[in-house]
Parts: sequence; C-alpha cells; structure tokens
Amino acid sequence: MTSSFPERSLTRAPMSQRTLFNTVMTVVAFICGVLALVPLLAVLSYVIIQGFSSLSPSIFFELPPKALQQGGGFGNAILGTLLMVGIAALISIPFGVLAAIYITEFSSAQVARWVRFAANVLSGVPSIIAGVFAYGIVVLTLVKLNLGSYSALGGGFALAILMLPIIVRTTDEALQLVSQDLRQASVGLGATNFQTVSQVVLPAALPAIVTGATLAIARASGETAPLLFTALFSNFWPGSLFEPTASLAVLVYKYAISPFKNWQSLAWAASLILVLMVLITSIIARWATRKKA
Repeated sequence: MTSSFPERSLTRAPMSQRTLFNTVMTVVAFICGVLALVPLLAVLSYVIIQGFSSLSPSIFFELPPKALQQGGGFGNAILGTLLMVGIAALISIPFGVLAAIYITEFSSAQVARWVRFAANVLSGVPSIIAGVFAYGIVVLTLVKLNLGSYSALGGGFALAILMLPIIVRTTDEALQLVSQDLRQASVGLGATNFQTVSQVVLPAALPAIVTGATLAIARASGETAPLLFTALFSNFWPGSLFEPTASLAVLVYKYAISPFKNWQSLAWAASLILVLMVLITSIIARWATRKKA
C-alpha cells in the first residue's frame, strides 16, 4: 500500500527563503552582540592600560599627595568607600529583606502592589536626588545638633537609599520563585507562618537574595553624586563617622579634572580599583547563583 502524501526531503535547502532569512538574522544578531561588547571592552581596556601603569603598592597605604608631588596614594579613599558602603549595607539589607518578606508572605495583594510600585519608582530616581534628600535629612540635622556636617554617616545613608529598591525587588522576586508546595508541606507538618518563612522559604531563596545584595553593593560603590552632597572629600584618614570622608568615586571625579599629572595618574589607578571591586562583587553574585543551581 503506497502513501498518497508526496515524499519530501528532510535535508535543509541552502537556498530556500526560510534558510536564507535564518542565516541573515543570525549574522545580524551576532553583529549586534559584538557591537554591544565594543564599548565595554574599549572602556575596560583603556582603564586597565592607564590604571596598571599608575599602580604601585604605596597607593593602598598612603594619603593623597599635594599637587605636583610625586608618590602618595589613596588608602583613605579605599577605607572611606568600604566604610560608607558598609554603613549602607547595614541599613538597606535588613530593611529591604524584611520589606520583601512582608509584601510576599504576609501583606494583602493591594499593599504588595503599592510597595512594589514604590520600589520601582525609587529605583528610577536619579542618584543626585538621593544625595540632596540625604543632605536635608542627615547633614543639616548634624549641623543643628552640632555633631558635624558632611560625614561618612550621611554618605552611607545616601547610598542606602539607592541600594534599598534593588534589594527589595530582587528579594521579592526570589521569594516568589520558591515553590508553593514547600510552603504547603511546611504548614501541613504543623509549622507556623514564621517558621515556614524563616526555616523553609528564606534558605531556599538565600542565593538569589545574596545576588541582589551584591549587585546593590556594586552599584553603590561607584556612585559619586550622592557623596558630593553628604560625605564630600578629605585628604586624611577617616577619624569618625561624623566628619568628611574620602571615597574612590569622588577622588576620581576630583583628580581626573585637575590639571596636575600626578593627580590624573591617581584617578586612573582609582578607576581601576573601582572596576575590580565591581568585578569581585559580580563574581560573588554569579557564584551564589551557581550554588543555587
């Protein structure tokens, strides 16, 4: 018995319209991918070339030099950056994670919708607005209390505002990805809502939460505008949380536009250190994601 359907070859016709269209679109997508990488590679290569030529062990332990003075470093800026990012993390991570837990596990749908909307709006606010807000809340308050003015505390508060929506959004999405079967199984075994969240849901979502926190830290490490309004800059080691504090981002801004070669050299070295800090945090985020897989 023969089939009434015509026999067709399963091999791809190299000159068919569908094959040609697929080939053209593949080439276009590859070219677009390469063009998207060109600016990144150009910036990274230029920063690495300029930064490595200016690196020396002394820059990590010495203070910024005077104009036209050889040597020196920006150890105070590295310490100030770590200090302010640490303050921002201590403020934003607990509040962000707890807010995400509330809207995901305990709040009504309407409250969760408004909180998510507020987090999305806050994530789009320019960083300079966060700096002006922190200036009005922290800096002016310290002046009224005679505790200082520009300070590491104000800088950390400004960076925390920028980190908060990132942490809320990533934690919220991580908690929503946890299977409902785990929650139902925990409740079925007699666990309370608090025990279910703390012992079942949070451990399952922890890698994604760590990823969001590290990405928020990476963004805060490179912010300049908020620190100009809150921490300002200093050529000395941080002495307390209530005095002007140096940071790598402000040092790059200040020294890169200066007419002095030694300061410009330090700006390139500080730029390289900032890039390496962002790279390290991104590697930590990828590592946490792989641990989840």
